[in-house]
Amino acid sequence: MSPISLQFSSRIHRLPIPIPIPIPPGGDEFRRTISRNYSGSIKKESRRNCLLNPSSSSFTSDDPNSYLHHLCIQRQLKEAVGFLSSVGEGLRADIEEETFVLLVRLCEFERASDEGSFIYALVSRFISRLSLRLGNALLSMFVRLGNLSDAWYVFGRMERRDLFSWNVLIGGYAKNGFLEDSIDLYGRMLWISGVDAKPDVFTFPCVLRASGGLKNLRLGREIHVHLLKYGYESDVDVLNALITMYAKCGDLSGAAAVFDGMSQRDRISWNAIISGCFGNGEFSTGLRLFFSMRESGFHPDLMTMTSVISASEFWGDEILGRAVHGYVAKMDYGVEDSVSNSLIQMYSSYGRWDEAETVFSRIEFRDAVSWTSMISGYGNNGRPDKAVETYRTMEANGVDPDEITVAAVLSACSALGSSSDVVVGSDVHELARSSGFEDHILVSNALIDFYSKRASVDEALKVFHRMHEKNVVSWSSIINGLHINGRSFEALAYLSRMMKTTAPDPNAATLVSALSACSRIGSLMRGKEIHGYVLRKGLAFDGFLPNALLQMYVRCCGRGRTRLAKNQFRASSGRRDAASWNILLTDYAQKGRVSAVEKLFLRMIDSGVEPDEITFVALLVACSRSGMVDRGLEHFQRMKSEHSVAPNLKHYACVVDLLGRSGKLDDAHGVIREMPMEPDAAVWGALLNACRIHKRVDLGEIAAERIFRTGERGSGYYALLCGLYSESGKAMRGETGIRIPDPGCSWIEVRGKTHAFLSGDGSHPEIEGIVAVWEGIRERMIGDGWVIEEEEGDELLLSCGHSERLAVAFGLMNTSPGMPIRVTKNVGMCRACHGSMKFVSRVFRREVSVTETANFHHFKDGNCSCGE
Repeated sequence: MSPISLQFSSRIHRLPIPIPIPIPPGGDEFRRTISRNYSGSIKKESRRNCLLNPSSSSFTSDDPNSYLHHLCIQRQLKEAVGFLSSVGEGLRADIEEETFVLLVRLCEFERASDEGSFIYALVSRFISRLSLRLGNALLSMFVRLGNLSDAWYVFGRMERRDLFSWNVLIGGYAKNGFLEDSIDLYGRMLWISGVDAKPDVFTFPCVLRASGGLKNLRLGREIHVHLLKYGYESDVDVLNALITMYAKCGDLSGAAAVFDGMSQRDRISWNAIISGCFGNGEFSTGLRLFFSMRESGFHPDLMTMTSVISASEFWGDEILGRAVHGYVAKMDYGVEDSVSNSLIQMYSSYGRWDEAETVFSRIEFRDAVSWTSMISGYGNNGRPDKAVETYRTMEANGVDPDEITVAAVLSACSALGSSSDVVVGSDVHELARSSGFEDHILVSNALIDFYSKRASVDEALKVFHRMHEKNVVSWSSIINGLHINGRSFEALAYLSRMMKTTAPDPNAATLVSALSACSRIGSLMRGKEIHGYVLRKGLAFDGFLPNALLQMYVRCCGRGRTRLAKNQFRASSGRRDAASWNILLTDYAQKGRVSAVEKLFLRMIDSGVEPDEITFVALLVACSRSGMVDRGLEHFQRMKSEHSVAPNLKHYACVVDLLGRSGKLDDAHGVIREMPMEPDAAVWGALLNACRIHKRVDLGEIAAERIFRTGERGSGYYALLCGLYSESGKAMRGETGIRIPDPGCSWIEVRGKTHAFLSGDGSHPEIEGIVAVWEGIRERMIGDGWVIEEEEGDELLLSCGHSERLAVAFGLMNTSPGMPIRVTKNVGMCRACHGSMKFVSRVFRREVSVTETANFHHFKDGNCSCGE
């Protein structure tokens, strides 16, 4: 018999344990060897009378087989094992094969792993060649116990194998998640078994499910051809598995063709096609089939209703969801935990917490799944505090969490910032470690995200490196974690490792994080490389990637190199959302280009894209920096009246800044007093900055007091307060308890390589030359009569810690005369550095761009685009 499939024959020897069957050089001789009928006999003695009437016999060690038969019939496994352990080698050697078969089947029935291994050890010692009957019994036992290693060796030691042997092992590998190995075994069976093992109604469903799990449509279609060849095109069980395979592989038309061609259907057939439609986003088709199922006389079961409820959730149709809930309540499905849990998730997705909690309260015996449904519902819908609270209640009720619960709680803790929730997250991590849940990839990924968002990225790295298996979420999480913790260089290094190893390919989320890292450090060349990868992989329009690319070009190019950003903006034509327009609007606003902001805003409206909160922040910032008070107030009024955008704290901060910069301090204070919500530190900070500009100490002190009353101790507000007093000729009073910020860091890209300069760090290889250059600039500033800010004094450069000066000095040393210098900074500039950059731009005739986290400064001919 020639091989049916080259696809399968090329996959031999994929299994993790070497099978003791020689690989055929040609095939014919090997098949004759395997199909040879080994001679042998099994000693069988009739013990019918003894077994039917055990009390009439004396079960002694002189008759071990009769005694063991009796113990097996009585299901006394421990006594049987105890007897075998107590007798000597001579009597053990007299144990017959039929006795071992009974013992093995009893071990399988009792799920007795240790006893089964003991029996197998005796079999291996006293029986050199396994018969088909004993071999199949051992195979079935080991597969049922999940011991695939011993099952594999038993399979290799068997004299002969029949279809049952192959089916048991194929099913065992598939059930335990070794899908490719299950398919490999199927290929071996076709190749080497000949007429002894043709696939049947048990084989095909198993390998079809494995193909669906692998999402290997080509392989599934090949198996479809096999089942047609062997005459199973009308078997309902096989066709149901075929529908599921096509649906899981994304070929809904193939699944529908099989379903439509069935002469006979059962409830599983309907469930397979309905869940297949829902799984592929065809919700309307799935619901139509659900109603057709009922009209055809098939009553939905729990699986059907769970699928329909999930579809209602994903479709977001609350009316439909309530109707489905009414149906399941009428049909008494609502008492089932699986249905209740699905209803909880559905109502949570609608934000209907009362209904979700009502369903939850009616569950009589809540298990981990029920609690997890509530925890996940709260966490996924913006209520992480309730998620943590529910977890604590779950603990108090003595319910042990599973790995999904642990991941859900960690995700909720990631979204919260209180110290108590950090403690909860740490406790959950300890629970995950002690219970073995940390090895689950879902939990490990949640831990990486938790520690990254808690500014403990080193702990996140420890979790990442301990993982035995990493998926694309793992890599994306650690890259994003490094980026958000100010370690963008490392983030890009991990991306390089990901792309150069056997790790999964980066997806859109991975690349968005990497592009954000490029934006943070101003690495234009690395951003271009990622853009090239995006184009090669056909990901240019996936998710937020177009906007991430636009943001990268905007941040890295600065003024004078807007062509790349405009090209990217044009490339996304037809797919632009509000975020796309907002990126350019915010960039123009930060650069003081008010006319460009106004024109772009009108283009946005004309294109049919509705502005959002960020749009109006950009408009207000542009008006504030250009002194267009009336125009800014007009935008603020139209925001709600014409575009239904409710003002938030950021908008009020912009209005206060707009009025304050123009000198209307009392009006700005009046806006704060009339705000419909409690002003935060940013709102008062805008007023404090205006008081500094206009030397209004009395109102500035009020603003500072309100800022510090909120608990905010940022150094930026302290600097504003210092500026207010120094420029007004007054001294600071009292203790402020200001938090010392993290060291400032500046980045500059020269010849495609990004260099970082950290405040107070003298580790750069050219640091001596850099310091000498800047000291020369400083001396020249003094010589030219340039006013040196008092805060600068006579401090040494490195102890002063103005990192942008180091970056600019390095740029002067390593770029050609007249070339612009572009620097990216992680914190704001001080007044001393701002004045120094103005001097450099005038004396050296260089354009200097400094991009901060929220502002942009373009220095040219001694002036700055920020307008001071």
